[in-house]
Amino acid sequence: MEKLCVINLSKSLSKNAVLQNINFTIEEGEFLTILGPSGCGKTTLLRILIGLDFPDTGQIFKDGTEITNEVPSNRGMGIVFQNYALFENMTVLENIEYALRRNKTLRNSSRSIAMEMVALVKLDEHINKKPSALSGGQQQRVAIARTLALGPDIILFDEPMAALDADTRMMLRTEIKRIQKELGATIIYITHDQEEAFAMSDRIMVMNDGKIIQLDTPENIVTHPANEYIQQFVIKNLEMKIDSLIKYVNTTPHN
Repeated sequence: MEKLCVINLSKSLSKNAVLQNINFTIEEGEFLTILGPSGCGKTTLLRILIGLDFPDTGQIFKDGTEITNEVPSNRGMGIVFQNYALFENMTVLENIEYALRRNKTLRNSSRSIAMEMVALVKLDEHINKKPSALSGGQQQRVAIARTLALGPDIILFDEPMAALDADTRMMLRTEIKRIQKELGATIIYITHDQEEAFAMSDRIMVMNDGKIIQLDTPENIVTHPANEYIQQFVIKNLEMKIDSLIKYVNTTPHN
């Protein structure tokens, strides 16, 4: 079932084209990664999808209804940012419950929903801790739980692991995929990391200079790269990261 449909989306800033005729669809329950270098337009696209910005031209449909000009609160989407944006004076539970308490529909069940989210992201033993007492990965899990608590149809991630170390990124990848499977969530995930994209995605949308260069499964991108850019930016970089990982494993002492 088609969950999201983007048609001929374009956006310019200061007469510079940031997005050029973007067209794609996302299926219900799909994990789509938008992969590209800094400045390629992927964050602008995310901001337009969530409703923090608007396109110059084009349309966005969700579940068959146009939402191009809807405010964020009417789009049924949630976003997880790179910087966590947690309240430092609140506990894990209070951070997750905060938005629920401000929602008229969910206010009366805010505590029970927040408790469910704490369990979902496996932070039960940290429930009364404040962000300063948590690791980066644990803080990001709080941010994920806070977004999930409001029950969004689509979850958007804006480079959520960019500030985390390699071990934490690996752990959080597994957690995000587990949560997606448990909830049957539709996810749009933004990253500049080729390894991350290939490890997590059902499909990958590779962008450059405000355009979609290739949108396909990880397997098809490797076996049938659309052009030289895909060959160099995606496949060559992925191969180098894998080679580095193999060298690291082979040279690291094991107990």
